[in-house]
Amino acid sequence: MANQFKTGMLLIMMTGLFLFLGYILAGQTGMFIALIFAGVMNITSYWYSDKVVLRMYRAQPLDRAQAPGLFDTVARLARNAGLPMPKVYLIPESAPNAFATGRNPEHAVVAVTQGLMDMMDQQELEGVLAHELGHVKNRDILISTIVATLAGAIMWIASMARFSAFFGGRDDEDGGLGIIGVLVVSMVAPIAAMIVQMAVSRSREYLADATAASITGNPSGLASALSKLGSFSRSRPQVDASPATAHMFIVNPLTGKQMMNLFSTHPPIEDRVARLLGSRPQGNNFSGTPYQENRDKQSGGETMNDQSRSFWDNMS
Repeated sequence: MANQFKTGMLLIMMTGLFLFLGYILAGQTGMFIALIFAGVMNITSYWYSDKVVLRMYRAQPLDRAQAPGLFDTVARLARNAGLPMPKVYLIPESAPNAFATGRNPEHAVVAVTQGLMDMMDQQELEGVLAHELGHVKNRDILISTIVATLAGAIMWIASMARFSAFFGGRDDEDGGLGIIGVLVVSMVAPIAAMIVQMAVSRSREYLADATAASITGNPSGLASALSKLGSFSRSRPQVDASPATAHMFIVNPLTGKQMMNLFSTHPPIEDRVARLLGSRPQGNNFSGTPYQENRDKQSGGETMNDQSRSFWDNMS
């Protein structure tokens, strides 16, 4: 419940930012045009996202005859979740990962890579599949589309405002901010929108994890799967994914560099495992060793990674 409340508050923040930026920098007409423009693009993406993303990753449909174990597991978990049976797809990738897509539960798709099938035992596979069904049950595709629409509109208005400021337009309608004020707001607003968008994505990952634990009744299965995925992502190449679709996967396929943790659409895996097991994070080694707080001895403060974890944990 607290997670869903935070998501709602983040959506309100995003809407408020859009209304403020639109009114101050582009007026009511510009705000309306930006919302329509972004809405048309993202609604189209929402309606056809399953076909586009499945084609992008060369996913192939599976029936029960081809993969009876996988198919039966998805069917059982879908029944547990009170969902219709989704379509099941296999991605011919050796890196382990999975995602769900589809505009609603009646048109849902669950896709897994060959690497995931090879790596996971039955309980871990159930945890991953239940996580993806959790996204379907929580209608996260719809929520991400709403957030993307607002973020796109904010960025469109900000670009329009910068163009106007550089060429001397809207002097009488900039709300008294002046050219410098317009430029500052138009640069800060897209960053704020991006932060809110990532916070929403992270909050939905936590919620999908919790939903998966409820569906399977076994949080340790998903926790073990996430630990394996975390270890793999730090030592082997990940799925060659587009940044536009990275948020869909169970673990971020773009990870690998420390700075990416600051701008990731996913919470740190060790934090997700800790929430599932009700324990403290295990650091970045996923080996089950006690968590060691890494402090900067010279300044006595937190490391950048600790600070980013604390910031995103509060946001999501």
